[in-house]
Amino acid sequence: MITKKPLRKQVVIFMNSNNIKKIMAKSNVYIFNINRLLREVKSNILANFINFNNKDIVIITNKIATFSDFNIMEKYVKVMNNIDISNIMSPRLSQSKFYFKILSIPYFVKNTNLPITPDVVATTSHHDQWDH
Repeated sequence: MITKKPLRKQVVIFMNSNNIKKIMAKSNVYIFNINRLLREVKSNILANFINFNNKDIVIITNKIATFSDFNIMEKYVKVMNNIDISNIMSPRLSQSKFYFKILSIPYFVKNTNLPITPDVVATTSHHDQWDH
């Protein structure tokens, strides 16, 4: 099975589409100002850029944001000119998870043509008989 964990370097802020359009129009200025505020409090993260979806903006950072970093970003977004703050939700980390599961590839018991079953795995793990 191949898995991809959520990208935790994304700070998601839900809002309406009018706010998203206004923010994206000047996103480079907003990134500069967010980084200035983060440096003022000696935060270890930097905002790289702003992306958007239909219902949110996503601030991509160089490291995982802390709660205090969330507060700085949220306060800045809420004091922007021409932004309707009534429908801006608190920031959060990305929660999406993607995975690709490979099915129907048989695994066999060593030196046999017998497929490995959950019982074989349980028995082997209980007796610590794994061959390395």
